[in-house]
Amino acid sequence: MNKTSVILFLSTTVLTPATYAANEDIQELEDVVVTAPLQDKASESAVPVTVLSDEELRLKTGHSIGETLKNELGITSQSFGPGVGTPVIRGQSGPRVRVLNNGIGSNDVSAISPDHATSVEPLLAERIEVLRGPATLLYGSGAIGGVVNVIDNRIPGKLPDKLLGGALEQRFDSVSDESSTTMKIEGGKSNLAYHLDGFYRDRNNLDIGGSAIDVNAAQATDPALTVIQNPHGMIDNSSAHAISGSAGVSLVGDPGFAGVSINRLENNYGIAPDGSGGELTRIDLKQSKYDFKSELKNPFRYAESLRMKLGYTDYQHTEIPDGVAASFFTNKTYESRLELTHNPLGIFRGLVGFQAIAGDFAAIDKSTNEVIVPQTLSNSYGVFAVESFNIGAFANQLGVRVEDTTLDPQGLSSLSYVPVSASASSAWKINDSNTVNFAITRSQRAPQVQELLANGFHDATRSYELGDVNLHEETSYNLDLGYKFKSDWVRAQLDLFYNWAVDYIYQQRNGTFIDGAPVLESRQADATFMGYESKLIFPLLQNRLGMVDLTLFSDFTRAQFVSGSDVPRIPPLRFGFQLDHAKGNWNTNLRLTRGEAQNRAGDNDTVTAGYMQLNLSTQYQILDLHDADVMVFAKANNLLDENVRNSTSYLRNFAPEPGRGAEIGFRVSY
Repeated sequence: MNKTSVILFLSTTVLTPATYAANEDIQELEDVVVTAPLQDKASESAVPVTVLSDEELRLKTGHSIGETLKNELGITSQSFGPGVGTPVIRGQSGPRVRVLNNGIGSNDVSAISPDHATSVEPLLAERIEVLRGPATLLYGSGAIGGVVNVIDNRIPGKLPDKLLGGALEQRFDSVSDESSTTMKIEGGKSNLAYHLDGFYRDRNNLDIGGSAIDVNAAQATDPALTVIQNPHGMIDNSSAHAISGSAGVSLVGDPGFAGVSINRLENNYGIAPDGSGGELTRIDLKQSKYDFKSELKNPFRYAESLRMKLGYTDYQHTEIPDGVAASFFTNKTYESRLELTHNPLGIFRGLVGFQAIAGDFAAIDKSTNEVIVPQTLSNSYGVFAVESFNIGAFANQLGVRVEDTTLDPQGLSSLSYVPVSASASSAWKINDSNTVNFAITRSQRAPQVQELLANGFHDATRSYELGDVNLHEETSYNLDLGYKFKSDWVRAQLDLFYNWAVDYIYQQRNGTFIDGAPVLESRQADATFMGYESKLIFPLLQNRLGMVDLTLFSDFTRAQFVSGSDVPRIPPLRFGFQLDHAKGNWNTNLRLTRGEAQNRAGDNDTVTAGYMQLNLSTQYQILDLHDADVMVFAKANNLLDENVRNSTSYLRNFAPEPGRGAEIGFRVSY
């Protein structure tokens, strides 16, 4: 059976059960963005907002935050083998996409280098929100791409309605024989609320739809590479196991709440080999995190609420080639933030705040005692304000943020930066069917420590990383223009963006080698990013026979330097369709995505071929079964077994995306 026949057969399979659905099962709910303290509706936002929660989140949850979000409009994953996946938003990644845990930074080193896994775990998430525009200035000036906030209720903010509740989730994925178990227990009585959670994940090597190594492409970037081992159908050294546990407790009352939590994470994962028969590298990651969170309601006149968050993160990981400890990264970070939401002042409602981050970062090679990045103390202080106001049919938002950042590297002169960012957006609700939105943002970010100071061999990336201490602030000017249409026969959304980046900081192979390793150096140049995200939703059936929706989608980012060369590691044009079927407590969807070839790979990088991804997923809910809700779900991924090379990945030539696989699981909530 050819690929076209498979697609037609599965499309028919999805449509047929729709004849059993019923009108009373159809509901349309509004998402509310709770990360931003102003709590605006996602449908009324002047910039694109992505919210995953409840059953939709359970079905989309992947091995990483990047994989969980990779099918959302404008978002892909910067994979580095199956152990790592960080979000890429409109071509922006790393420090330009800030990943938060309950509104405070993850403070790992995932933004430092693509081989470092983020410590934020989607298995534990109750909600994931992706913010852009003025609201991002609440959390950092450098979040040019956006902010990803993962909410897990680790510190309860309200009193549960019962003493003992919780959830148990079990998953199995055939593509890597992965088994994962997640458990949550929470409850409360009188004024005390508690939360306990944990997960355990174990997987073997990843199955793929072809050869692990694209030999010709790999040798094009490294002519000295001799590939003698190229497994077919799997990626060697891609197994992993992880375990995490958290405990939190809060005192909750009418004036507000205050609580603390502790979390421990251990993650061990492998990096795909280059086929030369050389070292196999594993990464052993450990993190302890301590948090405090509080909120006072109406603390004084003119104040609606006063929120405080404090966090301390002790992170470290060791890169271990052939059992010998080598590159060692450590990052100890304190972060605090204070937010004051004021009562409406005329037409204005909003907040002001202060944020402070103090870090101690270092990277050394334990096997040689050579310094990769010198120990660096960093201090960053920021003040911010976001205000919303309505004028007629226009819903507007303004934001501003000023930071002062200082880096004190051991043995070198201190470095100081003052990023200043501002943003404005407006949504014009023309009528019940038509909305136009516009946003303009000026964002600045200070260069990060590795971009400035790296000077050494990095085992996992198999490159010699070279920073540039003369880098200065990166400034980005972003324009967003969007249109939304809603009627009985179609819902439409189109978002256009143009981003002019002045002194854009990026890593690029320069074509030279040190001790046989390609040099990956930090550079700075002006660049432009432009593109779109679009979606059309057609209700095909919506009567006593059931509900079937057809969604057509597409997104695209074009990025190039003003010199005419291409920005590296940019996602390709994507388009496709999704069929959704609902019958009572049963939901099924079929999704076909076409990714075009990425022929604009950038200097000293390789192009990637186009691909087709066909996925099928289904879930069934059993409500109130002996006082528990049960959800059973199943997914069939990459049904065409394509050997997909991810253009945003540094390891595209050595680690394709997962091959054909089936995932099944259940979740019991009580």
